[in-house]
Amino acid sequence: MPQPRWLHDFVHLFYPRLCLGCGHNLPPAAELLCVTCQYQLPQTEQHLSAENAFTDIFLGRIKLETGAALYYFSKSGRVQHLIHQLKYEHKPEIGTQLGLQYGRQLKEQPHFQTIDAVVPVPLHPQKQHQRGYNQAAEFGKGIAEGLAIPLWPEALARDLYTSTQTKKSRLDRIENVLAAFTLNQPQLLAGKHLLLVDDVLTTGATLEACATRILEAPGAKVSMVTLAMAGG
Repeated sequence: MPQPRWLHDFVHLFYPRLCLGCGHNLPPAAELLCVTCQYQLPQTEQHLSAENAFTDIFLGRIKLETGAALYYFSKSGRVQHLIHQLKYEHKPEIGTQLGLQYGRQLKEQPHFQTIDAVVPVPLHPQKQHQRGYNQAAEFGKGIAEGLAIPLWPEALARDLYTSTQTKKSRLDRIENVLAAFTLNQPQLLAGKHLLLVDDVLTTGATLEACATRILEAPGAKVSMVTLAMAGG
């Protein structure tokens, strides 16, 4: 039974819902972000072109069909604040709802219309148990719903923790990360165009390692999407 409007407004008066981007009060009908944040968050618009600044990062590294990030992020900016809440403040709905919105945008672009399923970058089981969910899978869940295709969260597994990447060369990063991932379902992925999804693109080492594993499935193709990437 739906709540009366007066009761909803009364509760909102004493327990206001806050925009997850800027922290200001949300109007009752809003979901996560205020109107200002919806317009001011720095969208990349990379999904409008099959080749763009996102895909350029992987040139000569891996065969990528297409790729895009939803937002640019900068240190202490609103997007970084959103990602911090998604990962560390138990707000998986940020990933799911932003993924749904972005999935609907991707569905309008021809280069994303051939994708068969969404594969999120997996967390190590211990880390996922500590966090309670995989933030990449939450984003991927929304993307999959927006694209009206399945989510395959167990296609890849992360069996090892990896050491810090900060001071490693690119080749060392790849070797360090590649060993952490295994391909669980090569028969399922064979001949499919998979959309690999993660929260943030930084060095690209994790995405490259996961894409390498996906491409071990015969005839598989891979594209990538992240919630954010540095720049802008």
